[in-house]
Amino acid sequence: MSRVVALAAAGTLALVTVLAACSSDKSGKGAANETSADGKVIIDTFTPSDQSTNMDTNSVTKIISDKFKIQFRWQTTTYDAGPAKEKRQIALASGDYPDLFFLIPWVDAFTQAEVLKLGQQGVAVPLEDLIKENAPNIQKALDTNKEYKEMSTAPDGHIYALPQWADCYHCTYPDKLWINSTWLKKLGLQVPKTTDDLRKVLEAFKTKDPNGNGKADEIPMTTDVQDSSLIAYLMGGFAYDPVGANNGNRSLLALNGDKVVTPVTSDQWKAGLSYIHGLYKDGLIDQAAFTQNAQALQAQGNNPKAVTLGSVPVLWPGIFVQLDSKDGRDKQYDAVPPLTGPDGKSYTGYNHPTSTGYTFMLTNKASKEAQVAAIKMLDWIFSDEGQMISNMGPEGVGWSKPAAGDTALDSSTKALYKPTQNPPKNISWGALGQYNNTLAYRNAQVVPKDIYTGAGLERRLLEATKPYETHVDKGQWYPQTSVWPDPSLVGEVATLQTNLSTYVNQNQLAFITGSKNLDTDWDAYVKGLDSTGMPRYLEINQQAYDKYKSGSK
Repeated sequence: MSRVVALAAAGTLALVTVLAACSSDKSGKGAANETSADGKVIIDTFTPSDQSTNMDTNSVTKIISDKFKIQFRWQTTTYDAGPAKEKRQIALASGDYPDLFFLIPWVDAFTQAEVLKLGQQGVAVPLEDLIKENAPNIQKALDTNKEYKEMSTAPDGHIYALPQWADCYHCTYPDKLWINSTWLKKLGLQVPKTTDDLRKVLEAFKTKDPNGNGKADEIPMTTDVQDSSLIAYLMGGFAYDPVGANNGNRSLLALNGDKVVTPVTSDQWKAGLSYIHGLYKDGLIDQAAFTQNAQALQAQGNNPKAVTLGSVPVLWPGIFVQLDSKDGRDKQYDAVPPLTGPDGKSYTGYNHPTSTGYTFMLTNKASKEAQVAAIKMLDWIFSDEGQMISNMGPEGVGWSKPAAGDTALDSSTKALYKPTQNPPKNISWGALGQYNNTLAYRNAQVVPKDIYTGAGLERRLLEATKPYETHVDKGQWYPQTSVWPDPSLVGEVATLQTNLSTYVNQNQLAFITGSKNLDTDWDAYVKGLDSTGMPRYLEINQQAYDKYKSGSK
């Protein structure tokens, strides 16, 4: 799931340092082979790992190790995006990088610019021949999925790294707001349809004691920094806010016809920020929404003394409240469709494909034997069997075959697997393995009809998302994952992207919290975008888009 975390300007410097340290060996032959005592090929693998996972003892690690004769030597990092990215960049900058980067897109992943540079420097091994010779499932995905091939293939024709592919329907429309329906009912309020409606609801949540404990402890709206869709959801009543594909950053790009533009300088964007500032100023948005982490948000949502959260703009409710909670509070929250603003606009973001960033990269440190073993492993993960085992764990532990009467998520689809509820820890690779997570595969999982149980979550999210789909303006959507920058400009693009994203994030937060005044400081903000490089950024992306539209890279 996508995270919204601003990139530090230091990231650009790190990228430059990385490239300076990289080898220029472009042979792709790899290093000398190294084997374990029992004859398995050793692969140094850099990957994120959460606190409940031990990659050495993990059930899927053992299955894959035996199946493909691989001895993994893990270099792990956390699920915290900032430290994970920093550790990856330090490894590259020092030259002490692994045979294989095996990443999770919403934690940390390579950008197009990084992939191109590492490919040019000879660090990233071209994969296309390895795939043709050893990976029929991957080859089929490339041949049958035009977007996946566009994402994977650099302008020079090489595949230096592979992205995941996850047809996550509810992730495709990520800018959601979850509201406490129990509170609405208690106060005699309807689900808000307009930006004015939402303000009135939040005011009632703040002042009318909807949790009934006689205390003014209700929080009308809050979120956390990593998962927030607060600005994007509220902005939708005023302007189109693109989701983007820059691993952790919102996109700055949209289309006006075939012209590449940015929405963040428009009068509509200014009006949206003014609306959000008004909510913040009146205490309807929690101050902690722009500073707290995911653990702090969970603590608010699971407050044992009382239900205190009125609404939370995040992808799904498990981010802020424990599912299947003892007091049933998780059942109180339902998604609010996109709001209509004062000018009749009602947009929502479009995140397609939902897995962005490049997560499988073999380096020139890998021996030929390691390269072949790794690509065969990934090819197995592309199969249905590989998906089920890598995502959920062994059959009979993490999942089972459907029983008579079990219903798939899509009733027109034959059920393929039934995930185990509350499975043991450390039995799967989870999000590491979502490489061919197609709609057909996802729709084939068994999901109960009761959407308010933990087991029924996927159906709950499916039904909650349907009202969002009709609010997408695909005419303004910039296909960022398919449009590659000019290879000679990737360093410049990376710098511009980082600096502009940081500038926009800092300024819109300043406007919302009131440390900058929209009436007096807006023009200076727009001018600052120009001096930070927005015209050049648009020019480069326009050239890349024109080339993409012409059918060439």
